[in-house]
Amino acid sequence: MLNVIPFVHEKLGNSSYLVQVGEGEAVLVDPDRSVDRYLDTASARSWKIVAVFETHLHADFVSGVVELAKATDAALYLPSGAGALFPHKPLKAGQLVNEYSVQIEAIATPGHTPEHMSYVFNGRGQSEPLLFSGGALIVGGAARTDLISPDMTEPLTRSLYRTLKTAFNSLGDETLLYPTHGGGSFCSTGAGDKRTSTLGEQRAQNPLFSIDDEEEFVSWFPTTFPAGIPSYFFRMRPINQSGPRLRSEIPMPNKLTVEEFDNARRRETLVVDARPYERFSESHIPGSINIPFEGPYTPYFGWIVPPDKAILFVTGEYSIDRLVDESLLIGYEEFAGWLDGGMEAWIASGRAVADRIEIVDAERAREAIAEGATVLDVREPSEYEAGHIEGAIHVPLGSLEEGLERLPKDRPVLAYCGHGERSSTALSILEKAGIGPLMNLSGGMGAWEEANGKSSVVAEG
Repeated sequence: MLNVIPFVHEKLGNSSYLVQVGEGEAVLVDPDRSVDRYLDTASARSWKIVAVFETHLHADFVSGVVELAKATDAALYLPSGAGALFPHKPLKAGQLVNEYSVQIEAIATPGHTPEHMSYVFNGRGQSEPLLFSGGALIVGGAARTDLISPDMTEPLTRSLYRTLKTAFNSLGDETLLYPTHGGGSFCSTGAGDKRTSTLGEQRAQNPLFSIDDEEEFVSWFPTTFPAGIPSYFFRMRPINQSGPRLRSEIPMPNKLTVEEFDNARRRETLVVDARPYERFSESHIPGSINIPFEGPYTPYFGWIVPPDKAILFVTGEYSIDRLVDESLLIGYEEFAGWLDGGMEAWIASGRAVADRIEIVDAERAREAIAEGATVLDVREPSEYEAGHIEGAIHVPLGSLEEGLERLPKDRPVLAYCGHGERSSTALSILEKAGIGPLMNLSGGMGAWEEANGKSSVVAEG
């Protein structure tokens, strides 16, 4: 049995894999830029990372291939159609890699991207093949086909249909499936919490295998995509194609005194406050954006933070290293510093603190609505359609900057999401735009339903 160690990045909904391919040798599949965890795991097992395989040019994170090649001298294998501009070994459909005690076959699986490859690992006493499918096939679905350009969506959807019908036909139902994309990824559709499967299970249960008409598939599949595409996605492919900068070339942010931080925020910078929304609501620096680290921090950071702004961090209980890691993972490399002593030091200095954002329970929310507050739902369309507060204005968080004109300027705003993190981010954007007073529904939609009953919720259709 091949030893496969998965690494799940919960905030992005992706997995990468370290696979032992011989005595003291291992390869990586689809690693991201935070490479220390791979190196540490391999070292703890006395494995040498000898190769890295990429299934496609990633749109939702910066790849770790260049960093790993520098750290380990590993061979880099990428699809030949990727057009990567750094030294690597391009693989074509059907090509075999026999340099290890495990045979690795490249299979063309276009759809999610034009150049997409999947890899089949066979050998060394392994009774079942291992299929590393990237985004070509995931548990319960496949990765979306609209991330290249609008005019490529239909051709790529047709490619995906043909991939699902033909690419895996030589593999038995016992084949173990290890996808890169999964539940929580904006790259994927249909994925639940389960991240691995078998090919037989997916053939029987994945709805994409049940459609036998190409035109029906082409019409239906794009309707299943998450509605929004995080804006940073379109910056990732060129970065991954040209080869990301090494971490050693990127300066870490400096720890700043309150005075230094205050001076820096008056320049072309943006203050990102990563503290929990409850603490942000109590006190925060005027103009700061709250992206709570315990929530879906990474994709929304990339969606909301302008790429041309140097970032100032209010870290709270989180280490600056963790915040920088997540920022680098999605291509942000310019940091203006972080606040030494946090909000406590800021308040102690006597500097201005923004007005409190009121956190309300469901009972107070109902009262605010009766008093005329505007209700803002910042969840994704599928969440809104499943049920929402009657009369709510729906503007997904990723589109809020463009949707501000839909909000009345002369009324309080009550925002909600699933729990409270996304709505806090939304309210910090509204506050920066001069809209208020502001209220955040603690516990989000679940709290509303628990207090008021599901009959108080309107569903689409």
